[in-house]
Amino acid sequence: MLTDVEIATQAKTRPITDIAADAGLLPTELEPYGKDKAKVSLSALSRLKDSPDGKLVLVTAITPTKAGEGKTTVCVGLAMALQRIGQRCIVTLREPSLGPCFGMKGGAAGGGYAQVLPMADINLHFTGDFHAVTTAHNLLSALIDNALHHGTTDLDPRRVTWRRVMDINDRALRQIVVGLGKPTDGMPHQSGFDITVASEVMATLCLANSLGELKQRLGRIVVGLTHDRRAVTVADLDAQGAMTVLLKDAIKPNLVQTIEGTPALIHGGPFANIAHGTNTVLATRLGLKLADFTVTEAGFGADLGAEKFCNIVAPASGLRPDVAVVVATVRALEEQGLENLTQHVENLRDFGLPIVVALNRFPSDSPEDVRKILDHCAMLNVPAAPCDVFTRGGAGGEDLARLVTEAARTPSQLRNTYQPGDSLQTKIEAVAKKVYRADGVDFTPTARRQLRELADYDTLPVCLAKTQYSFSDDPTLTGAPRGFRITVRELVVNAGAGFVVALTGDIMRMPGLPRTPSAQRIDISDDGVITGLS
Repeated sequence: MLTDVEIATQAKTRPITDIAADAGLLPTELEPYGKDKAKVSLSALSRLKDSPDGKLVLVTAITPTKAGEGKTTVCVGLAMALQRIGQRCIVTLREPSLGPCFGMKGGAAGGGYAQVLPMADINLHFTGDFHAVTTAHNLLSALIDNALHHGTTDLDPRRVTWRRVMDINDRALRQIVVGLGKPTDGMPHQSGFDITVASEVMATLCLANSLGELKQRLGRIVVGLTHDRRAVTVADLDAQGAMTVLLKDAIKPNLVQTIEGTPALIHGGPFANIAHGTNTVLATRLGLKLADFTVTEAGFGADLGAEKFCNIVAPASGLRPDVAVVVATVRALEEQGLENLTQHVENLRDFGLPIVVALNRFPSDSPEDVRKILDHCAMLNVPAAPCDVFTRGGAGGEDLARLVTEAARTPSQLRNTYQPGDSLQTKIEAVAKKVYRADGVDFTPTARRQLRELADYDTLPVCLAKTQYSFSDDPTLTGAPRGFRITVRELVVNAGAGFVVALTGDIMRMPGLPRTPSAQRIDISDDGVITGLS
């Protein structure tokens, strides 16, 4: 079989103006970036505000292997399959980060014959949104250092919590000291780099409903504390206006197409293990106004992306999934066991969502293994279908699409894991006990002090930053472990995004590269043909 990049290169795309017209967008609402991608003006949402919403399909997964389980591929394939059986459909996805593209996991444009195009552009710089987020974030870092240098802020340099970001995995930049050198080079203080997808600017962009709301949210971001431990915000530094200027185009959703011409909105890209893990609210809203079905994705397993969609995104935006699709694979269940699938299904039922299981098939899967998983789903009373979209495109997902349309007829009754009025500690413990099945939560002395200091933020939801490879905070505990406890080592207020991050275990916000990174096999020929990108 051809590689992903070979399939993408040989595919014939339609003009993006035709894709937009088919989706119901007006020519004046389109800002083309070449012939095959475009920004969509937010005026489209204003025009469609009174149109009824379609159905929202949330695609999640079991606990993944390090290679991933093809969740994006299933998203794209399901959208194409829904289109094939007569439903108007749009797929909304996150933009890929360059970190995984050049690290280990690879790109995030789907795979095989279930891709979004232009694949190479989407996986690389695309329309520049990530660069805008990175620049806005680092502009704030520069303004903080400038205020410290000139003495125009009460910010304590020892308590600056705002770091820098870049969209490449680089472990050597996790901890740095800035301001070294002459007195004119700034005030020395400890800092470091996170990956761009962990930036609060990214999360804030993804949860904002308008440009005006984005500026207000940016102004609420906390960058550190004064000597007497009062919070200093972006608004205190008068930085929110300039940051919003840098994001004025990044806030507009990006329109592309699947390999079969289904419209796709790709916008925003927070990770689900260190952030909330879904595409922008604006892209999903636009999809719901334009299509009968909008297929969206929540990152990693359902204990991460789906939990955060239900507990963070839904309350903030009013978006409610009508169906949850759980992607499973034989290889992941060989590693995790069928009990892992069972726990994810139970959790989604607790959230009040109708569920369908998509068994993403690989050529190495035996008929016996496939039957075993389907029988287990039948025992759980969950509809399930094999999915062959990687090799067959939309035709390989039609059985899944029919199950999804049938499940969508049952109204969802979204329920949250905790109440808005609960304390931060109670919310963290609720997620750990109800979703992960932990016996309890241990807070380090630092985290316990922060719980007291952050009492004013008790109304915010919590975003647990946790390994994606286990229900626990220990990646070696596979399956559906019991008898463990979660350790919270630090709390980080994301007041702009509207949640409090609880860092658990050894989770890091700046990944490192593997021994043999993907970057070493990615190349380009003299005539511009890219190889090795997946």
